[in-house]
Amino acid sequence: MTDLVIRALDASDAHLFDTLPDVLGVRAAHPQRTWRPDWQRLALRDGTVVARAAWWGGPNDTEPLAVDCFDLIEGEEEAAAELLRSTPWRVDAELSLPAGWRDDPELSAAVEARFTALRAAGYDLLVERFSYRWTPECGLPERPGRLVFAPEPDDEVFVDALRRIHSVTLDAHAQRAIEQGGVEQAAAEEIDFFRWCPSPREWWQVARTPEGDLAGIHIPAHNPAGPCIGFIGVVPEQRGHGYARDLLAECTHYLAERGAEFIAAATDQGNFPMAAHFAKAGYPIVRERVNFHVVE
Repeated sequence: MTDLVIRALDASDAHLFDTLPDVLGVRAAHPQRTWRPDWQRLALRDGTVVARAAWWGGPNDTEPLAVDCFDLIEGEEEAAAELLRSTPWRVDAELSLPAGWRDDPELSAAVEARFTALRAAGYDLLVERFSYRWTPECGLPERPGRLVFAPEPDDEVFVDALRRIHSVTLDAHAQRAIEQGGVEQAAAEEIDFFRWCPSPREWWQVARTPEGDLAGIHIPAHNPAGPCIGFIGVVPEQRGHGYARDLLAECTHYLAERGAEFIAAATDQGNFPMAAHFAKAGYPIVRERVNFHVVE
């Protein structure tokens, strides 16, 4: 087998990135997504592209946040792993996959090849998630009217709510943050994400019972790709009433009232209660996401 050449791209040869087939349909599923040429890398053998990767970040980020696209041709798992190992960025990976990919033998083989390469490059599976996309054709979910929603200017109210919410959580990213630095780190990471989003701080909302007790929070947001459900969380002492449904309905209405033509959302596949709320609110599953983290 001939030697492998790994190289970065620039604006003059960024077209080479698209010489590899988009087996997983990432371009079609995310037409608004763009990658910086200097955050794209190729592995070539005899001048033929055998693996590619693209890293993604917000428009103001100076370093990428995640591996966002990762492809290889059959039998080139080690080349793809070396492509990741040789990069200067050791960040998590998030793959966008067709919904139900395990039911298609060809897709399943292609995805498993990428998983093999990621593990060989020092990554481990963190979580599999459902990706949702609400559009007006889905219809607005009914507002149950059981909670009172309001903006809250005090960041500490949200930090305290997040500490409580993440003290008992099914969210894999929050669980990892708790393992690393406790609920303080989990809350801080959420706040950092809310602030990173370009949507206004004034959109953050608390939800209270008619008696004035905190029930939870919801964060209508825009990420760089558009409107999204930034966060839905119910404090532990208020669980069991289905309040996440109220929060999701309010968050959807909030964004729709501000002109959202679609709303993206996601939840861990193991978070059965939240997945059920998305289904009841009319959010269809359009893709799946698989998150890998760097093994320290």
